[in-house]
Amino acid sequence: MRYQLPMQKGNSYGPIWLNVGEASGDLHGAELMKSLKEVHPDVEFTGMGGSAMEAEGMDVRYSMKLISLVGITEILGGLPRILRLLGQIKRTLAEVRPRAIILIDCPEFNFRVAKIARKLGIPVYYYISPQIWAWRSGRANFLREHVRKVICILPFEKAFYEKYGMEVEYVGHPLMDVLPFEELDKIPVQENRIGLLPGSRGKEVSSLLPEFAGAARILQKTHPDLHYVIVRAPGMEKERLLSLWPEDIPVEIVEPADRYAVFRSCKFIMAASGTVTLETALIGTPVLVAYQVSAISMLVAKALVKVDFCSLPNLIMDREVYPEFLQEKAQADVLAHAAGKWLDDADAYAGVKRELIELRSMVGNPGAALRAAKIIIEDLIELGM
Repeated sequence: MRYQLPMQKGNSYGPIWLNVGEASGDLHGAELMKSLKEVHPDVEFTGMGGSAMEAEGMDVRYSMKLISLVGITEILGGLPRILRLLGQIKRTLAEVRPRAIILIDCPEFNFRVAKIARKLGIPVYYYISPQIWAWRSGRANFLREHVRKVICILPFEKAFYEKYGMEVEYVGHPLMDVLPFEELDKIPVQENRIGLLPGSRGKEVSSLLPEFAGAARILQKTHPDLHYVIVRAPGMEKERLLSLWPEDIPVEIVEPADRYAVFRSCKFIMAASGTVTLETALIGTPVLVAYQVSAISMLVAKALVKVDFCSLPNLIMDREVYPEFLQEKAQADVLAHAAGKWLDDADAYAGVKRELIELRSMVGNPGAALRAAKIIIEDLIELGM
């Protein structure tokens, strides 16, 4: 079904502004753009994004790389630059006067964009709702005041937001559209292939990849036939990855475009916590989840975080399907021990694979981005925007 949006002054359509801050948001933003164009072919896009959104025709005013920060201390260190950027965005929004703003995840930055938008009278929609149910849940009150609709993608989020009297819609997870399951399910698992996903940010990679390499060195003693493959995140240079990996342990580096087939082909993966853990879970590949942040960031997290797990598969299943190794546990010897269990205990490995089949059935049917697009366009029509 296609909709006709009302004309703005001057008989011209204003663009929709999208704001993302990391690789996963760029991916989901691009899929939403496709669906918005399907619903309303003449719509135009501008804002903050990455290469995937640019490929869909977005006029990228600001690169998402400008806010690719992680952890409390890292954000504080980049605060002056972030404040300057917000000032620039405020002036651009006042000049462009977009028809609407769609925020995708990245709450620490996007909440400030929402505040700017409200002052300018621009309607705001939040797609890929922020995970405030994990910590600082009181921020739901801010969203209720600054966002017309929250569009959530995880099954337990709708009830959380409704508790705060918010306009919320559950559309299912957009990865169900992105992942080519029919093709992936046919790819055989290579028993000796181990995947490595050290993250998309510099600090993640520099802290985790050496630990992954250390685990590989330990495993080499008992499983010399293993071979390793690193999936390069968008924007992460191949040279940087190689500089953090020992020369005497062979490793293959593959491009982001090939990641899903690589995920499926691996026996298991060692990965930084993030959206990629849900991608791998839906594909059906077991993962050892690791993460490290600064000591201050961890102290703050321990005081504020209200959930038992950090990875999305475990949160959805409400139990530890993927083993999690945070901070001092994200070390080579610990990771190697856990990896050895999956390599040597066929029952333990098969148990995880069964859990992942169940998880895929829990995250909704394909069509999430299209359902979100219809919600947004229908509401804009109601507003006369």
